[in-house]
Amino acid sequence: MSDEIASGINEFSKEQFTFMQAAIAEAKKAAAIGEVPIGAVVVYQGEIIGRGHNLRETSQDATTHAEMLAIQEANRHLGSWRLADADLYVTLEPCPMCSGAMMQSRIKHVYFGAYDNKGGTAGTLMNLLDDSRFNHQVEVTGGMLLEECKALLQEFFIDLRKKRKNASRKPKPEN
Repeated sequence: MSDEIASGINEFSKEQFTFMQAAIAEAKKAAAIGEVPIGAVVVYQGEIIGRGHNLRETSQDATTHAEMLAIQEANRHLGSWRLADADLYVTLEPCPMCSGAMMQSRIKHVYFGAYDNKGGTAGTLMNLLDDSRFNHQVEVTGGMLLEECKALLQEFFIDLRKKRKNASRKPKPEN
């Protein structure tokens, strides 16, 4: 974890916790329909203007990540592709696609919960959001409600492995 990400982890306001809880609620919606439990909200002037949860399996569309859906809803809400001065709260560190969408939409700050060792581009594998070679940078704070966000993902994948294991044990029908 980089020093930039680690700084401020324990300095969240009640309002920031409320917004991350809203992202967690979105993640739980995803889990309820069998999707990987990742949720996101976009906040502008103290109000949630975009919500999203993973829908890749449901939609069979690789771009329907929680962050992408929340950004799209926020764009519609403001009637603009620019989300300057908006913050995004998400339960898992953003992937390259979502980091790119945050830069393109001019998100001001992203707060994320769990770190993604396999695909995180907000500081774990790299930090696309803070790269000065791009025309916009996004402030990053990671580890917000880390244990709760991590537990959602761990429980989901434990249950998924159990289901797959049980399904493989069922006798195959005879022809």
